[in-house]
Amino acid sequence: MSGYQIETKCVQSGYTPGNGEPREVPIYQSTTFKYATSADMGKLFDLEASGYFYTRLQNPTNDFVAAKIADMEGGTAGMLTSSGQAANFFAIFNIATQGDHVVACSTIYGGTFNLFNVTMRKMGIDFTFVNPDCSDEELENAFKPNTKAVFGETIANPALTVLDFERFAKAAHAHGVPLIVDNTFATPVNCRPFIFGADIVTHSTTKYMDGHGAAVGGAIVDSGQFDWMAHAEKFPGLTTPDESYHGITYAEKFGKEGAFITKATAQLMRDFGSIQSPQHAFLLNLGLESLHVRMKQHCDNGLALARFLHDHPKVDWVSYPSLPGDKYYPLAEKYLPHGSCGVVSFGVKGGRKEAEEFMGRLKVFAIETHVADARSCCLHPASSTHRQLTEQELIDCGISGNLVRMSCGLEATKDLIEDVEQALG
Repeated sequence: MSGYQIETKCVQSGYTPGNGEPREVPIYQSTTFKYATSADMGKLFDLEASGYFYTRLQNPTNDFVAAKIADMEGGTAGMLTSSGQAANFFAIFNIATQGDHVVACSTIYGGTFNLFNVTMRKMGIDFTFVNPDCSDEELENAFKPNTKAVFGETIANPALTVLDFERFAKAAHAHGVPLIVDNTFATPVNCRPFIFGADIVTHSTTKYMDGHGAAVGGAIVDSGQFDWMAHAEKFPGLTTPDESYHGITYAEKFGKEGAFITKATAQLMRDFGSIQSPQHAFLLNLGLESLHVRMKQHCDNGLALARFLHDHPKVDWVSYPSLPGDKYYPLAEKYLPHGSCGVVSFGVKGGRKEAEEFMGRLKVFAIETHVADARSCCLHPASSTHRQLTEQELIDCGISGNLVRMSCGLEATKDLIEDVEQALG
């Protein structure tokens, strides 16, 4: 449905029922699939035919929903994973292995930072973290001969920095590597990174896409624009024969439109099994059908709260990209003209103790390790999601001890502001 608007894609992309078939995406709650002959199944193992043989790799329900997300993003292929963490891991590990290097923004979500900085370093992959506001010279100096990708977030969680797509894409492409962007907070309703030069997009579908705190999941979408064969020496996993699949060369057989996702499915999903359950994919699809409606209310609530906090005497600072005067307002106007998200970060005057006391007085906003939900929630990142970071790493991520992350849900704007007002005292 490439010619339709995003609202229509949210509702109808990915699955078109035939005559007499279910109108809603069916849940294929089966681990296995039957075939008439071994030869038929053998074609699947050789990647000579499309189909399903084991849900650890692929499932029809998942593929319907992945196709919808790919269409929403304007990509050529997509896949679902068990979580956003799995999506980011797969996106990097699909092209970077032991001895390789990746450039990543320092303000990325704490869980992703830890995945890169600790776990993937143990696997022999090196990372250089750069401030998204770094100079062109600093960005250029971050690259190495063995760099395989650049990674950033559309809107960083929880620092709320906005990535300058065109600048980072230009730098990545000058070095022959793709720009990978986590688009979780903006969603394709508010931003489609491929338009601005990104090559791969990831999502934690647990957030706005599901939107109801019901199903953990992730997604990866390929733009189909990065030419792997043009940089064949950098990406041997895609451009040389894969002996575990009878010598298939992904970039030759599936082209730049399908090579990345096919390899991630055939190799990584096969070996790691980080599949999203069909039940979760079904719930995710229900969330996607209303995403375009919900995002408007999330953004309206976020902007209203940011404006209120900006003028409050007990607030030290406010960060919200769509707030006029915000440091990232010009980039938000350029890349997120229809709104950014429902998440507002701000500092409570006094410090960490005052921030935690403020949260304890909230009645509508719930303290949760969650964000981007229909129900409003809040978090103190320094003592929760980012508590594993050192003081310097917290500073590098743009997180202070008095930072509170507020995620505005779908409640009445007036009720949310009054709740914050009484909690501030």
